[in-house]
Amino acid sequence: MFAVVIVTVFIVGYACIALEHPLKINKTATALLLGTLVWTILALSHALPGDIISAELVENLGETAEIVFFLLGAMTIVTLIEDYQGFRVITDKITTKDKKKLLWILSILTFFLSALLDNMTTAIVMIALLRKIIADRKERWLYAGMVILAANAGGAWSPIGDVTTIMLWIKGQVTTVNIIVKTLIASFVCMVVPVLIVGAKLKGEIERPEEEHSGLDVPVNLRRLVLFMGIAALIFVPIFKTITHLPPYLGMLFGLGILWITTEIISRKYEKEGHKLPTAASTLEHIDTPTILFFLGILMAVSCLKVAGILGAMAQGLDSMRGISIGDHTFGFFLIDLIIGVLSAIVDNVPLVAAVQGMYPISPEGFIQNHPFWEFLAYCAGTGGSLLIIGSAAGVAVMGMEKIDFIWYLKKISWLAFAGYLAGAIVFILMDVTLFENIPWLRDLTMALPAPNQTLSLV
Repeated sequence: MFAVVIVTVFIVGYACIALEHPLKINKTATALLLGTLVWTILALSHALPGDIISAELVENLGETAEIVFFLLGAMTIVTLIEDYQGFRVITDKITTKDKKKLLWILSILTFFLSALLDNMTTAIVMIALLRKIIADRKERWLYAGMVILAANAGGAWSPIGDVTTIMLWIKGQVTTVNIIVKTLIASFVCMVVPVLIVGAKLKGEIERPEEEHSGLDVPVNLRRLVLFMGIAALIFVPIFKTITHLPPYLGMLFGLGILWITTEIISRKYEKEGHKLPTAASTLEHIDTPTILFFLGILMAVSCLKVAGILGAMAQGLDSMRGISIGDHTFGFFLIDLIIGVLSAIVDNVPLVAAVQGMYPISPEGFIQNHPFWEFLAYCAGTGGSLLIIGSAAGVAVMGMEKIDFIWYLKKISWLAFAGYLAGAIVFILMDVTLFENIPWLRDLTMALPAPNQTLSLV
C-alpha cells in the first residue's frame, strides 16, 4: 500500500514540475517538497526499520551531494570564464550567422566535447556559448534543446561521457574499445537525425547579442588564460578519476580551487580605476542556486523509489520480455533496453541501470561481458533521457540556466529526441545482427581492452 502512495505522490509532484508555468509555482519548490514528502511517507509506513531508513537516507544523500557539488563546481568554473569574457575567444571564431550552419557546428562540437568531458558539464559550457552568439531567447531555446540531444548522444558512446556508461565500464560489463565501436555510429545517428529535421526548416541568419559593457574590459591575455585554465580543469576531471579512482566531484573541486587562487592573484594585480577583476568568490554570488536545489530535490525523490524497492520491481517486471525471439535471433533484451531508455526520461537513469546490473551478473546465466545487452543499455539509458527536459542531468542544467518551459520542450524537442532515439536504436540493432555477429575480426576487436575492476564511486 505504501508503495502505491509513494508512486502517486511522485507522479503528482512530477506533474506539478511539468506544469510549473501554468501553476506559477517554481519547480525547485515542488522538487524539494517531493523529495522530503516521499521519504516521510516511507518512514511513517514502517515498511523498513527506522535505523535502516536513516542509514539509507544518509547513503543516498551522499550520492546526491556528489552530483550537487559536481554541478556547483562546474557552474562556478563556467561562470568565472564568462565573467572574464573568456568565451569571446571562441565566439569570435564562430563568425557564421547562418542558422543551419550554426546548428551543425554547435551540435557536432557538443557531441564530441560531451564524450571528452561529460554531458552535464558540456551542456553548461555550450549554454554559456549560446548566450554570446544568439540574442533571441526563444530561438536560443531551440538551439539549447539541440545541445541537450547532442550532449546526451555524445556521452553515450564514451566510457567517461555519461554516468551510466561509467557504471557499466567500471563494473566490467563493457570494455573500452567495445563500447566505442559498438555505440559510436548509433549515437551519431541519434544526434544527426534531429539536426537534419530541424536544419531543413531553418532559414535566414541569427541575430547576435550586443556586447555587454561592465565598465571593465578584461585584457585579451587574461581572457585566454582563464578560458584555457577553466577548460583544462574540466578536462582534468575524468583524468583525475581514472588515476585516483576517487569521485569526479573531487577532481572538479580541485580544478575550481586552482582557478580560484589564480583569479584572486590576478584580481589584486590588475586592479584598474577602482574596478577589480572577478574572482570565484564574486562569481558564486550569482550562481544559479535554484537549479542546484532542484537537482537535490528530484534526486532524493528518485532515491526513495530505489530504497522502497519500486525501481527494482520495475526492472524485474521487464525480465519477462527477455526471451522474445524473431527467427534465430533473440530480441527480447533489446526491448528491455528500449523501455529502460524511455523510463530514464521519467526516473533517473542511474538507479535504473544499477537495478539492472544487480539483476544480471556477468555470467552465462545473466549476460556475459560485452554482450550486446550492455552496450545497448548504455545507448538507451544515455540518450533516452533526452525525451523529457528533466530526464537527464544535461537537461536539468539547461532548464535551470535558460528557464526553459517543460511544456515547450515537450512540444518542440521531445518528438525530435524520440526520432533520433529510435533511429539510433535501429542502426545499433542492425549493425549488431549483420556485422558484429558475422565478422570474426570485428567481433574480436571489440574484446581488445579489458575493463577496470575498481568499484564505482560516482558523480
